[in-house]
Amino acid sequence: MPSGADLIFIALLGVLVFTPLSMRLLGDAGIGWHIRTGQEILASHAVPRVDSFSSTMRGQPWFAWEWLYDVVVGKLEASLGLNGVVWLTALVIAAAFAGLFRLLIVRGTNVLLTLVLVLLAITASMIHFLARPHVVSWLFTLAWFWILDTSERDGFDGVGRERGGRKLWALPVLILVWVNVHAGFLLGFVLIGIFLLGAAWTWFRTKEGRIEEVLVRIESARRMRILALVAVLSAVASLMNPYGSTLHLHVYHYLSNRFLMDHIDEFQSPNFHGVSQKCFLLLLLVTLATLAARGRELRISEGLTVLFAVYAGLYASRNLPLSSILLVFVTGPLIPAARLARGFAQRMTAVEVALRGHLWPIIAVLVTLSIAANGGRAGNRVLMAADFGPKRMPVEAVNYLEKNQVQGPVLSTDYWGGYLIYRLYPKSLVVVDDRHDLYGEEFFKSYLKMVHVERGWDEFLETHKASCVLLPRDAALANILLATKGWKQIYADEVAIAFVRDPAIP
Repeated sequence: MPSGADLIFIALLGVLVFTPLSMRLLGDAGIGWHIRTGQEILASHAVPRVDSFSSTMRGQPWFAWEWLYDVVVGKLEASLGLNGVVWLTALVIAAAFAGLFRLLIVRGTNVLLTLVLVLLAITASMIHFLARPHVVSWLFTLAWFWILDTSERDGFDGVGRERGGRKLWALPVLILVWVNVHAGFLLGFVLIGIFLLGAAWTWFRTKEGRIEEVLVRIESARRMRILALVAVLSAVASLMNPYGSTLHLHVYHYLSNRFLMDHIDEFQSPNFHGVSQKCFLLLLLVTLATLAARGRELRISEGLTVLFAVYAGLYASRNLPLSSILLVFVTGPLIPAARLARGFAQRMTAVEVALRGHLWPIIAVLVTLSIAANGGRAGNRVLMAADFGPKRMPVEAVNYLEKNQVQGPVLSTDYWGGYLIYRLYPKSLVVVDDRHDLYGEEFFKSYLKMVHVERGWDEFLETHKASCVLLPRDAALANILLATKGWKQIYADEVAIAFVRDPAIP
């Protein structure tokens, strides 16, 4: 009999793989250069240290910090096509939220309330349901926080103390993989710092009076030592990446660059007119109501986690999924069940906890993988046909460029660059793509001046010689090039318009 977590896993996997949402997962062109990077690594058996995709940055130092993820999606794409990439993304997303559901049940949240909270978290996270390595960080964050939280609960409750402490030694092993998959590994250090601060606060506030207080103080000191040691070991493990400590410095300089953070869309604060943002706002309201009613029951580490999750979610829309997962994990067990549903919910929760087998999710994984391996077919019926959406990406325009062998480099918008790398590399290079840390602040200042057609907009075109310019059909720059001598339109549809330099005009 499948549990509720199993059903959530199967439902999410099926919806993301077999419905038009599979095309939504490919809504970010960045997966294109991730795939090609992985295939380059598989071909050369070496992690790249310089760029090879861009005509402007070719040969310049580049940090492929998500190389392990790139290798996996590169191999899947080569074997199964884009169906394989979508299958992996759906698998990770389904595992993250099914795991969240299961852990809430284990912590005592009643099953009906858990279902509502997890559905809210899923909807709030849909804004970033994309085939990108950041979804793997959702799974790592859930596991990391669960280990920290469980070890603290077991220690202070005096039940399973040693078992809870032993879980902490898994964190350095997790970070060893996490650091090679996504820069979100830094969140692990934030969380371990929060729990270390919580242990220190408990030690500081506890007086040595009664025997119980002495034991709590001893336990807090012991926990501080263990957490500090685990943090040091995790820091050492995080150095086991192709770039060593320079990766940490690079990520820090990137995330601390105010210009880039202020101009990259996903780092902007959420617009609460969207459905996902409204669901996150609802989670915030639920959290505030819960804190008002039962805030005194929060441990210091839980309170700090809530503060961090709220700040992160309000700071950048890309943080909404992680913030939602953390908020639901902390507040769910504190919300009392409604009186009328309490008896039924308790019985359902007891049944859910007792269901430990996961046969049906395993079958779902194998069935969907076999369908992807069969070209998306089950018999004569096509069930999977993952591809980039022709209304979001310049699919037909690139088909035209390939058919007519239009030479590069190709200048397009940064958010189309990854798709062009996927389709045109190595025959043609791009001028720019969405690897903002590679190009840097000064480059993007000049690029944005061109995109917004500000004074001196043509300097970018003259500095970075592009043989072809591919732009959104309604872009301001497209209208300017239509009236600019030296450029000739060669293609146009509802999505994109392409120009080449006019050889008749010097």
